[in-house]
Amino acid sequence: MELTNLSTSTKRIIITCSKRLSPYLELEIIELGFKPVRTFPTGVELLGTMNDCIRLNLNLRCASQVLYSLKEFPSDSPDDIYRELFKISWEKILSNDSYFSVTSNVNHPSINNSLYANVKVKDAIVDRMRDKTGGRPNSGSTLEAAVIHLFWRNEMAEIFIDTSGETLAKHGYRKIPGKAPMLESLAAATILATKWDRQSAFINPMCGSATLAIEAALIATNRRPGLFRDNYAFMHIKDFDDAFFEKERALLDKNIIDLPNLKVIATDISEDAINISKINAGAAGVERYITFERCSFEETNVPANTNGIIFFNPEYGERMGEEKELEETYAAIGDFMKKKCKGYTGYIFTGNLALAKKIGLKPKRKIEFYTSKIDCRLLEFELYEGTRR
Repeated sequence: MELTNLSTSTKRIIITCSKRLSPYLELEIIELGFKPVRTFPTGVELLGTMNDCIRLNLNLRCASQVLYSLKEFPSDSPDDIYRELFKISWEKILSNDSYFSVTSNVNHPSINNSLYANVKVKDAIVDRMRDKTGGRPNSGSTLEAAVIHLFWRNEMAEIFIDTSGETLAKHGYRKIPGKAPMLESLAAATILATKWDRQSAFINPMCGSATLAIEAALIATNRRPGLFRDNYAFMHIKDFDDAFFEKERALLDKNIIDLPNLKVIATDISEDAINISKINAGAAGVERYITFERCSFEETNVPANTNGIIFFNPEYGERMGEEKELEETYAAIGDFMKKKCKGYTGYIFTGNLALAKKIGLKPKRKIEFYTSKIDCRLLEFELYEGTRR
């Protein structure tokens, strides 16, 4: 299979994401000017070039990987995988002195260990390179350079260049994770799911390591994840368009919005949590937009604001004996929102709907999310000022 210039060749692009994030990923992709072909539970498909992949990698908040398709083919055995991949002009994609790794998503009766499929991919690439150039690149498991991805379901297989490498779901600013942090891509998606106008107050009591507050400030000021990362897998492909990358990277700086009146408030009862949050906010470049306070959530300062949102991400009570103790916490959160947050829209992200009933408020919306292996909901509450008519 001969390859033309990847930077300008239009191919199928699959942008993957965590389960239930695809509606928000789709919104981001459309905002960037792309037209999705298909949206499915764990990703979005579109048509584009490797240069489009560069732009997607730099800008997307909800994505995990950006995969650029090289070839789709029928396959009924590992030997079929080897034969088809040997036909690809890998010498035009990789250099002999480079390094690459292989990942895969395989569901085929001939494979009971995906590592075996990875080996067949690696062998085909190495053998082709040695045959055509007399040399070969090194390979290994770390995703620090070029990454090739095999997707194989039943009788069809597809080989991709994974243009991301390390996952995009981690945005790169979090120097200290803190206790049970929310993944950055999930935090961004939950904020995009709210009615926040990106200008009014964003209040985040029980902030932990402040991922929600930081992501809110990043979204409001249009600071993109590409600002915090200097290595992507696409940089290690022969056709890498360095000039295009530098142009797109410069646009990230140019498009930052300064909002001197933005009010993001993050509070936590833990001094360690507040210290960690300040370090992470500093690394993200948004510390001046966030007011950190060490206090119980009931003592959080809630400015008079009829358009703002208040966002809680309390514990779910995953271990035995915790749920009973948390019932009082959830009830107190409900009381706090009713008494001190009138005029705001309230949000509670939880993986325990039994505990959510203790809030004592009827949610207007229940938005489905997923974290780790837990079925979660983002509950939306209208906190009316005075009597609802």
